[in-house]
Amino acid sequence: MKRINVVLLGLCLLFQHAAIADEGMWLPSLIQKLNIGEMQKMGLELSAEDIYSINQSSLKDAVVALDRGSCTGEIISAEGLLLTNHHCGFGEIQEHSSVEHDYLRDGFWAKTKEEELPNPGKTASFLVRVEDVTDSVLVDVTDDMNFDERNAQIQKNSFTIQKDAIEDTHYDAKVQALFKGNRYYLFVYETFRDVRLVGAPPKSIGKFGGDTDNWMWPRHTGDFSMFRVYCGPDGKPASYSEDNIPYQPKKHLKISLKGYEEGDFAMVMGYPGSTNRYKSSFGVQYTMEGTNQARIDARGEKLEILNGYMNTSQKATIQYASKYARSSNYYKYSIGQNKGLKALDVIENKQAIEKEFTNWVNANDERQAKYGKALDLIEESYKDTRDEKAYEYLVETMVRGPEIFFFSYGAKGLFQALKSDKTDRIEASVQQIRSELDEFYKDYDAKTDERITAELLKVYDNNVIPAYRPPFLDKIHSKYKGDYQEFASDMFDKTIFADRSELEEFLDNPKLKTLKKDDAFQASLEVFDIMSIIGAKMNMTADGLLTGRRLFVAGLMEMYKDKKFYPDANSTMRLSYGTVGDYVPRDGVQYSYYTTLKGYIEKEIPGDNEFDVPEKLKELYYAGDYGRYADEDGTLHTCFITNNDITGGNSGSPVMNARGELIGVAFDGNWEAMSGDLAFEPELQKCINVDIRFVLWTIDKFAGATNLIEEMTIIQ
Repeated sequence: MKRINVVLLGLCLLFQHAAIADEGMWLPSLIQKLNIGEMQKMGLELSAEDIYSINQSSLKDAVVALDRGSCTGEIISAEGLLLTNHHCGFGEIQEHSSVEHDYLRDGFWAKTKEEELPNPGKTASFLVRVEDVTDSVLVDVTDDMNFDERNAQIQKNSFTIQKDAIEDTHYDAKVQALFKGNRYYLFVYETFRDVRLVGAPPKSIGKFGGDTDNWMWPRHTGDFSMFRVYCGPDGKPASYSEDNIPYQPKKHLKISLKGYEEGDFAMVMGYPGSTNRYKSSFGVQYTMEGTNQARIDARGEKLEILNGYMNTSQKATIQYASKYARSSNYYKYSIGQNKGLKALDVIENKQAIEKEFTNWVNANDERQAKYGKALDLIEESYKDTRDEKAYEYLVETMVRGPEIFFFSYGAKGLFQALKSDKTDRIEASVQQIRSELDEFYKDYDAKTDERITAELLKVYDNNVIPAYRPPFLDKIHSKYKGDYQEFASDMFDKTIFADRSELEEFLDNPKLKTLKKDDAFQASLEVFDIMSIIGAKMNMTADGLLTGRRLFVAGLMEMYKDKKFYPDANSTMRLSYGTVGDYVPRDGVQYSYYTTLKGYIEKEIPGDNEFDVPEKLKELYYAGDYGRYADEDGTLHTCFITNNDITGGNSGSPVMNARGELIGVAFDGNWEAMSGDLAFEPELQKCINVDIRFVLWTIDKFAGATNLIEEMTIIQ
């Protein structure tokens, strides 16, 4: 009986069952076929055509992928006003901040369109259409092809499909594999390149609770920021220009002030980044011991150093705020995911499924011939993971860890040009490096990077086999007697890349000899050489792993042919549906499904970096000045939770009610279900959202940016 229960629980973690309405990141183009009936039974008042249509405006036309899918945003006015999370706009807010105009600390609100701030490189992509192109992608692909032959044919076919799809248009298109390469879909986008910052609350609202509350419930965080999409006078995407005009979207979301109650239908549309719900037990084990452990070991050291520097001055805080936030988010996530995977016995559950799969395959000769090698190929790929772990630690400690190696490696083109003595190539390389100086040195402190370098080199050395040491690590052991800090101090003292003036002087008259003698540059070459060597070794098992995964998922879909399968997230538009509701995280504890402004006051720690509360917010709270944004109970709701299925990339996604009206903005998941990217946990998994009424209250009452309120369509 125990074995059967384990199998059933495992299936709940893998597949969508009719009884679990909240699991699944569904393609909007398929909801008519797979989901609409169930959604309407749960309370949805819309048709599938209202949600996704290529013939008329629909909800999909109001939801955008920011920066090709790093976050999601939604259009909330007929003039291209866009709402997303504060942490999704954090980089732009930080970039525009200075000691004189500290928008991170004080917030920013454009009272006119002329005050809105441009952000070179930021994009907003609208989905035009989705098409199943599996049959066309697999033309001339045969079972007797080896991996490389199969992959080459698929790439060739995909390129042709993409080219034909956007011919004579300004659109861009991408064919993406779903279900581990068993299905292929074409996604066509219209991407706008002029996206301007319009508004953001101070960090004390937009990031209230900081890292302490990150991934936690209950939350009291106004995690939102606002941008505007601009286009050329012809209505088409254009690079930034003063002549550009606000984009007039096909659809913008109406905003509801009616709130929600427990059990109400909730729907999320967005661009979730990556899940691996079909990953094997072997893969989960590696994620815990390899990917997550490398993050934990490296980022723990890095964050401690960054925090120490940021506490020294306002300038230091602005410099490293965005870098710290990026690093800390998945540091804590990795800790929580490992804890959740253990607590939920995910490996045991997946092993039970794999045993059932093996029995099913072995019961039939035809299935044995077709799927018999699937799990063997996967297991073989994970037998020796020293290469993979070395790669994980290399990325965390030398590529993403210190900045000096990646930045100095940017001079490789100049190094090659100097060796060939090609004047035009030298001049082009110099100009390329010069173009990056302002952005790099604005937010860089060499002494801090030196400390990070010393600590992270030690982390790498302690966790990776000696065969994968870059030569300069051997030098640390021989010349510096294992003193990483002494090596780092010497390297930073002598390199031209730690000081802008020295680098600019070199660029005025570049010499090959200088780069040959520069320890930071030479170390960077060694780092990326080792990276290539490890990558090549990993590729020796990658073909088998990818083939095994494809066959395993294909077999599962045949084995459970009556189940509704959803594809793993891959930064394409998805829809999830569920309900508003509370949950029980542990024995004797029950969490309410919403929080109120009172929580800000209860959590306040005056002057604290994470829990400081703005004076104006307190004044409004004590005056009970909530205006039309108060709930029926008289309080101002700040955040609420639903059981919608989300992941990274969904940040900023609209949370809509049964009528497709905006009631909140998704911004986080909960600590108890950090295993969700690998195994959905139906009893615990929650989507944390900022209440749209709190967003509007902050814009209106706190910031006085009534110009923004006036252009929205608000349902009282």
